[in-house]
Amino acid sequence: MTMQVDFDQSAPTAFLDRVSLLLDTFDGPGRLTLAQIVRRTGLPRSSAHRMLDHLVQLRWLHREGRDYTLGLRLMELGSLAIHQDQLHTVALPHLLQLHRSTGLVVHLAALDGDDIVYREKLGGRFGGLVPTRVGARRPATHTAIGKALLAFNGQQGAEYDAIREEGIAYEREEAVCGIGCIAVPVGPLRSTVAAVSLCGPVGQMSFDHRFGGQVRMTAAAIWRGLDKHVAPVLQRSSSVRMMPNSHEHVRTSA
Repeated sequence: MTMQVDFDQSAPTAFLDRVSLLLDTFDGPGRLTLAQIVRRTGLPRSSAHRMLDHLVQLRWLHREGRDYTLGLRLMELGSLAIHQDQLHTVALPHLLQLHRSTGLVVHLAALDGDDIVYREKLGGRFGGLVPTRVGARRPATHTAIGKALLAFNGQQGAEYDAIREEGIAYEREEAVCGIGCIAVPVGPLRSTVAAVSLCGPVGQMSFDHRFGGQVRMTAAAIWRGLDKHVAPVLQRSSSVRMMPNSHEHVRTSA
């Protein structure tokens, strides 16, 4: 199906940028009207309306009355992305074990620029207290899991030096009032592919070896599971990218 829009068809990147801009407006609360989409994107009303109609036909969006929501096709593609994600496949059994043994919220997240993107969340009874979801992004500097990722990807500063030294990041009520987190990177310095965090009410958290050791073991188990396919490639590339002073020993997980 050909999507007709009122800009130069010889510029496919411009076309994709507009589609991406339009879809990105749905990163938030549910339904949007045409007027809201036009206001958020800055697209001409006629262009936005025409593109929305085509995306509805493609099942990327769903229309009910005057409201638009994300469609079934995007849900199908999102499910396929998770199913085909080797990191998620390897990590899930270990994340489930950590969640069952602690009863707390467990996250798996990866670094994307200055943000983290959550790739799994196991919430349980405390899930509603921690405002995160799979696919959501947050500034990396605002969370323990983000700080762990930044530290093991070379971020400078005393706080990150301490995280690299200990191989673990702690956070008490910095991101959410009443909530604390413990996070450990998956993989060694500069080969870190993700991080695992354990979160819950600060009164139920133990910021010592009790919970910290379990998060360490979970991260180490995930890395071992990835080792056959991912680690050799990462290790080869990291040996090229390693900074001159990065040869010092860093304890990652126990």
